[in-house]
Formats: sequence, structure tokens, C-alpha cells
Amino acid sequence: MNTSSKRLVNSELLVINLKTYKEGTGINALKIAKMCEQIQKNTKIKLIIAAQPTDILLLTTKTKIPIIAQHIDPINYGSNTGSILPESVIEAGAIGTLINHSEKRLNSSIIINTIQLCKQKNLLSVLCVKDEKEAKKYAEYHPDLIAIEPPELIGGKISISTAEPELITKTLRTVGKIPLLCGAGVHTREDVHHAYKLGAKGILVASGVVKAKNVKKEIEQLILGFKKLSK
Repeated sequence: MNTSSKRLVNSELLVINLKTYKEGTGINALKIAKMCEQIQKNTKIKLIIAAQPTDILLLTTKTKIPIIAQHIDPINYGSNTGSILPESVIEAGAIGTLINHSEKRLNSSIIINTIQLCKQKNLLSVLCVKDEKEAKKYAEYHPDLIAIEPPELIGGKISISTAEPELITKTLRTVGKIPLLCGAGVHTREDVHHAYKLGAKGILVASGVVKAKNVKKEIEQLILGFKKLSK
């Protein structure tokens, strides 16, 4: 992990996963990235976008917002048709990647190999887990960030910090010094506030922001969830 990534890990984070939503693809992805760039000027909360591989170069050349891939494969140059080569996302300007998102679940050996590969390539590793047990299993491999997202809450209106606050506190004890992100159902500043108060370092969001009627306003509201603690 390089110096800039270390600074991100030590900051409060709002990670926006654009998934493959129409509202978060191509020129629409760029619009969101530019919004984030404007918002970033007025907040200490660090914004990160997880983009489709085909959009990374567009976003990194047109904005200064940190971009991570939604997935990479633990492969080297060679005969790997259809796989996502780590060197390619690095060359496109990505600083890291999501690993094992609930919509791209991986087996244990691939998860471990990808975490280790990220260390070798100085890529920020954001490991997604579904529960405390999974967090404990992979914490010993030291991903840079762990994001906990109970699958049953993803895309819903009830957040992890409301439905399962104890999951956040238990997972924090399990992962030790690895910063924890919370996702699944987070869509209000109160959701962010509750998660942050419980000890989460940041938030991983997707549809609540990307498909919002007013994306900029939604991002700004979520950021207020962090600020409430310092008032």
C-alpha cells in the first residue's frame, strides 16, 4: 500500500460502488465522479468510487477522485481471456479493488491470493464479508479495509446499523486494527451516524447514492452523519 492509500485508510471514508447501474456507467459515472470531486473540496471525509473496469481510465483522467476496481483476478499476463488483469486496472489509474463483493463471491483461495497480490502491487484491498465469522477468517491476511454487508439487507431500506448494530461491534473486536466499513441498507445520515458511533471507519454505499434523484444532495447528507459526532 502506497502513501496516498495509507492516508485514505487513516481517514473517515465514503466508498461509492457504482455497480453496473445505468446511472453509474460511462458518462453517468463521470458525472458522479465530478460531483464527488466538488464535494471533496469542502469535507475531510474521503470519497472513493468503485467503478467498472471499462470506466476506470475515463474517471481517473477526468477527475482526481480515488478510483478502485469492483473486482480483479489474481492472475499474471498470459492466457486469461475474460479475466481482469491487475496491471490493467493499475495502468488505468485505479488505486485498489473490492474483493469478494456479495455479487461477486469468491472461494477462499482466490480471496487470499487476491489480498496478497494487492500487497505486492501496492493496491488498496477492500475485502467484503457477509458476517463476523467471515471477517475473522480473513483478518489474519491483513486486507487494508474490511467491509461488512449482510446480504439480506443489501438494497433495502433498513441499514445494518439499525437492524444489526451488534454485528458491527462484534466484527470490530474480531478484525482488530483493520478499519471497518459498513454497508447494506445505508441511505440516511442517521444510518451513517449510528455506524460511525459504533466504531466503523466508513460506509460502503451503492444504490442509495447512484440511483438517487439528487446524487449530490444524497452524498452531502451521508457526510453529515460523520460530522454530527463533532458538534
